[in-house]
Amino acid sequence: MTTATLTARDIRTRDAVIRQLEWDPDVDASAIGVAAHEGAVTLTGFIDSYAGKLAAERAAKQVRGVRAVANDVQVRLKLARTDEDIARDAARVLFLNTSLPDSVQATVRQGHVTLTGRVPWIYHRNIAALAIHRIAGVVGIVNRIDVVLPPHLDRDVRHQITAALHRLADVNAKQVQVAVKGYEATLTGTVTSWAQRDAVLHAAEAAPGITIVHNLIDVQPIEVDNSDSYEIC
Repeated sequence: MTTATLTARDIRTRDAVIRQLEWDPDVDASAIGVAAHEGAVTLTGFIDSYAGKLAAERAAKQVRGVRAVANDVQVRLKLARTDEDIARDAARVLFLNTSLPDSVQATVRQGHVTLTGRVPWIYHRNIAALAIHRIAGVVGIVNRIDVVLPPHLDRDVRHQITAALHRLADVNAKQVQVAVKGYEATLTGTVTSWAQRDAVLHAAEAAPGITIVHNLIDVQPIEVDNSDSYEIC
């Protein structure tokens, strides 16, 4: 992408993402590059931890106008750790997280952690990855934990998910549609920010009996005049 192809909106989005990265205390933005085109943001460069890489992606998604993020930031550790050290820490954090079943296991190879096991909730699958991603030395996570099929599915689970969406203060639930087939839920519709999209996803993942959530929600930011948004009052 060349500077000549950028629109004024692209430049505003890029600059806003850069400011957000610099603002976020979990992100060392000194070696991160940002490109933006039609709402799609690409992050490049280097950072010293996997947690920082995820934090950079999360920060970019918080910016108004961002509709998609490609996270190409590479993890370059300041201090290398052995796989044995990482595995020891992984075993400890999984053990200390009392909500996780004993079936969850981690294997480590060259700083990449692979999670396996069988759990009854999508929630367990997600918190297992969250428990691992802040361990020093981790450069990537592959989550292969399976969500086991429950003995039965509440026939009213779609209404439960819809009700949960209506309880979210920052989401217009009328713009989101929920479909349930078997043990899978599919989300469609529109929201105005990536944070709202994630909030809807998390609500659906908490539904009893749902093992997979397909999030097809489109982010359509509200158009605002940003010409003086960074002026200090």
